Amino acid sequence: MFKQIKDTVLTGFGIGILVPGLLIGIAWYIMHVVSYLAKADLLLIGCIGVNALLLKYFFKQNKENTGRGVLSATFIWALAFFVYKVRQ
Repeated sequence: MFKQIKDTVLTGFGIGILVPGLLIGIAWYIMHVVSYLAKADLLLIGCIGVNALLLKYFFKQNKENTGRGVLSATFIWALAFFVYKVRQ
């Protein structure tokens, strides 16, 4: 599926923002529905950690620029999580 993706930083950035964004949305919903998981911030970290798997895949496929885009998106998600924890 990812083999036909162009090797650009912008493509990697988009993938790095969208995939964890969808997973965080699902985790956020679960955290608010299941009261036991209300303080389970590890779910959010795991959603961001999916980018590490994407990063490894793209570097293995020799798509360096796409991997760099995923890496930059990971830093933005990490910053967003840090701001979320500081405000909590």
